Amino acid sequence: MYRTHTCGEVRPHHAGQEVLLAGWVHRRRDHGPLIFIDLRDRYGITQVVFDAASAPEAHAVASEARSEYVIQVRGLVRRRPDEALNPDIATGGVEIEVATAGILNAARNPPLYISKEGNEEEPLRLKYRYLDLRRERMQHNIILRHRIVKFIRDFLDREGFLEIETPILIKSTPEGARDYLVPSRVHPGEFYALPQSPQQLKQLLMVAGFDKYFQIARCFRDEDQRADRQPEFTQLDMELSFVDQEDVLKLIERLFTELVREIVPHKRLITPFPRLTYAEALERYGSDKPDLRYELEFIDLRPVVEASTFAVFRDAFERGGQVKGLRIPGCAGYSRRQLDEVIELAKQAGARGLLWAAMPADGGEIRSSFARQVGSTELRAIVSHMGADPGDLLLLVADTPKTTAAVLDRLRREFAVRLELADPGLLAFAWVLDFPLVEWNEDEQRWDAVHHPFTAPQDEDYPLMESDPGKVRAKAYDLILNGYEAGGGSIRIHRRDVQQKLFDLLGISRETAQQQFGHMLEAFEYGAPPHGGIAPGIDRIAMLLADEVTIREVMAFPKTQQAADLMTNAPSPVDERQLRDLHIRLRDETH
Repeated sequence: MYRTHTCGEVRPHHAGQEVLLAGWVHRRRDHGPLIFIDLRDRYGITQVVFDAASAPEAHAVASEARSEYVIQVRGLVRRRPDEALNPDIATGGVEIEVATAGILNAARNPPLYISKEGNEEEPLRLKYRYLDLRRERMQHNIILRHRIVKFIRDFLDREGFLEIETPILIKSTPEGARDYLVPSRVHPGEFYALPQSPQQLKQLLMVAGFDKYFQIARCFRDEDQRADRQPEFTQLDMELSFVDQEDVLKLIERLFTELVREIVPHKRLITPFPRLTYAEALERYGSDKPDLRYELEFIDLRPVVEASTFAVFRDAFERGGQVKGLRIPGCAGYSRRQLDEVIELAKQAGARGLLWAAMPADGGEIRSSFARQVGSTELRAIVSHMGADPGDLLLLVADTPKTTAAVLDRLRREFAVRLELADPGLLAFAWVLDFPLVEWNEDEQRWDAVHHPFTAPQDEDYPLMESDPGKVRAKAYDLILNGYEAGGGSIRIHRRDVQQKLFDLLGISRETAQQQFGHMLEAFEYGAPPHGGIAPGIDRIAMLLADEVTIREVMAFPKTQQAADLMTNAPSPVDERQLRDLHIRLRDETH
């Protein structure tokens, strides 16, 4: 037996008991005849004391031990004197008077700090991830993630859901991002794909009669990485039969409300979750995943500048564009250099320029980049319409709806950071509803599915699929949280004729549809029930609950931004024999 207790378990009521502990040397303090070691495992830290007078052999072991050595100690628990109490740790009221000790494994000097957070570059942390994971913050994050997943499993089990695994090797079908392909040895020239999500499989489970399915599903997408993306990720995959949109929304809202109160009770929630239509989210925030922890809503200036003779405004309206602005509180004192930085941010987001007006805090004359072009009357009308107070900075964009939204969204997020507007203790869940079913792909001159090709249209919009597809709203819904998409779902198509109609609209030929989705179309002819689901992202939710800024901080072994594993050096070349077995020949594209 290596231990009778963990390093986070011993308390004052254990005083006088003999315990056996094992763990890592977290810190070591050598006071000559006395050596103090903070012994660590994932449960906590216990101070152990080596006395040369009473236990010379154990003291010799402590003299040899260094940071991150794995050691075992046996000794008596004793209460610390009042002046030596450590209120910062749970075991701070006791220490172990060591009688015997042994080194279980020596350790080289680690390339990064374990006992404290260093400022190492991320590549070093990822290369030595097994060391990085020993750190308190990382252990907290991984444990938090475990608790999130366990809560979800327990909650859904109580709700009558079944956890059902689906295959990792599936058929490659066009559903959005690129597939990761797996060559087949026994079927030369043919490939499996790793699932981007179990979308088709969970719908087929509904056809099979499993009316409440869930899975903590691994998913794979060969796409460019961002802070909240990885080539492989985990989602709570769910599907239910005989439900409409309201059923799904209420269930998920209850799940996450209870989860937050159980797992992170120090966080606050807005309940019930606010609901925005897709059009409303873009109109007010320029994003379909706005951070609702702060205001800074867009202000439409058309009512006061539509008849303006100012060429910038007039040209925007003539091109079908918009003039919108943001009211930034307390920033009227920005210098010319600071304003130039803001203008540069706007240009990086796609703007050709940025108009501004500053309301002096003392109520003096308005400073503005466009006052001469619009005149004092029109400028005052703009200021009044935007509800500006002394000390406010007004930022205006006149451009296409898409560019205006992108620029003001970028500025809104920037000033939220600068002014610390987002409450870190608030979890602002919300629903975004009524997404378009399809969007026009100008490059390919075709309609593309906004979510995926199995999303049902709103019943009242179904006739528009032929006459005006761009106006068809989907039975789709996104769960957003603090500026991120936390999950997306929809009510699915469950009839073959409707599914075929959408494939036709997307330009998928009958032959291609049969080849790629024939199993789905046929299944719908055998009594498919109405069904729908959602897939919240475990990684993103864990990231936000842990107050981290990238999902890599809540994943045990993540990839880099270039989708590389620095610890194992993957991806890597493989043996020529393996390639021959898979009937693969590499081609040099440089020639």
